[in-house]
Amino acid sequence: MPYQMRRKDRELSQDDALAVLDRAPYGVLSTLDKNGGPYCIPLSLVREGQWLYFHCARTGHKIDNLRTLGQVCAAFVGRTEFPEDDFTVHYESAVVFGRAEEITGDEEKIHCLRLICERFTPKNMAAFDAEIAKMLKATGVWKIRIESITGKRREKM
Repeated sequence: MPYQMRRKDRELSQDDALAVLDRAPYGVLSTLDKNGGPYCIPLSLVREGQWLYFHCARTGHKIDNLRTLGQVCAAFVGRTEFPEDDFTVHYESAVVFGRAEEITGDEEKIHCLRLICERFTPKNMAAFDAEIAKMLKATGVWKIRIESITGKRREKM
């Protein structure tokens, strides 16, 4: 269970936290290995409902961790401003806790890859089907069920 937010005056609603996640250009996924060692990596994630999706290689450190434990935390930073006349940062962020699951069925993988590509490369969708035909078997696709999300914002007062 996540900690309660210390600065309740900066807490965002769940809808606003999801909006931060949707705006963020990437998220940083954190995992633990079988010995309890931490590992984190930036990923291009996309959300549909209460699910986050990402693609990756089919092997590696991240994959070993996901297959061993599956519990994850992902952090997203949205708009950020560093005022020149103040010693602070104006920001918005969201943190997700959930469990990762590998997607193995081709139909679901293609759906998730389409969502990712529509978000990050929308002008190249005409090439999507050809790329899927070449790369589907070599591409890992995972989903994370959003079990909880918190968001925080510090705005100029």
